[in-house]
Amino acid sequence: MRSSAGVDHPATQRRSCWINQTEIWFGIITRQAIRRDTVASVQVLVRSIRDYITTWNANPRPFRWTATADEILAKVQLGQTSVKKLVANNTE
Repeated sequence: MRSSAGVDHPATQRRSCWINQTEIWFGIITRQAIRRDTVASVQVLVRSIRDYITTWNANPRPFRWTATADEILAKVQLGQTSVKKLVANNTE
């Protein structure tokens, strides 16, 4: 990957890097811009999204992890336990 001025490219898995970043980005736009608006048309929605992106780009902030590794692993374990229970309940 070529270096870009002022951009840090962390090492991530090749196949998931852009997908994860895209999902995060659309989640942010959805929570902070789209859900808050009542739009009358697609054009108004597009304008709202573009305005949000313009504002974001004027004051960019890096993404920062807010959870510790232990908190993340605990949530993963909880999710795995829940899936196992669902599978067990559906195979009986």
